[in-house]
Amino acid sequence: MPLVQVTMLQGRTVDQKRKIAERITGTMVEEAGARREAIVVTFIEVSKESYASGGVLMADK
Repeated sequence: MPLVQVTMLQGRTVDQKRKIAERITGTMVEEAGARREAIVVTFIEVSKESYASGGVLMADK
């Protein structure tokens, strides 16, 4: 059972997440030979105050 976790900033729509999940699943089927029904994609959404890049909070960028 492949489990793919996507961590990203909050704010994506349900439709965007749906499309991301579909594309990740398709890639795992094509490239890793996984069974479509066995693939799990989870979304972990974080606030700009809880995410830093290059040592700087996203809220400060």
